[in-house]
Amino acid sequence: MAVRAVRGAVQLERDEAGHMDEQVSELLTAILERNGLTADELISIWFTATPDLRSDFPAAAARKLGIVDVPLICAQELDIEGAMPRVVRVLAHIESDLPRAEIAHVYLGAAGALRKDIAQ
Repeated sequence: MAVRAVRGAVQLERDEAGHMDEQVSELLTAILERNGLTADELISIWFTATPDLRSDFPAAAARKLGIVDVPLICAQELDIEGAMPRVVRVLAHIESDLPRAEIAHVYLGAAGALRKDIAQ
């Protein structure tokens, strides 16, 4: 079993805790489903959020999904002029037999423009 990394992102419509929970949950669920993963195959997850998101920690959505024994961390994304606003990004480390080229990176909605090279 190899250690792999899965990327993903979602742009929120507004900075509200309930909306963040809904959108991050959708992103994490899509990452798990598209890669045929269970929570047991997660090693750790890094979340970043743009500086305009202050209503909640993105990791709280993972805990509500039942991802309770996986190390999670949240950080603030760089505040770059002209960057897409209200974005939560995910970098999940996983155990998987999938070759690197078959990992499904998930960019939902407008966040697909962030990484057109790997978004699926």
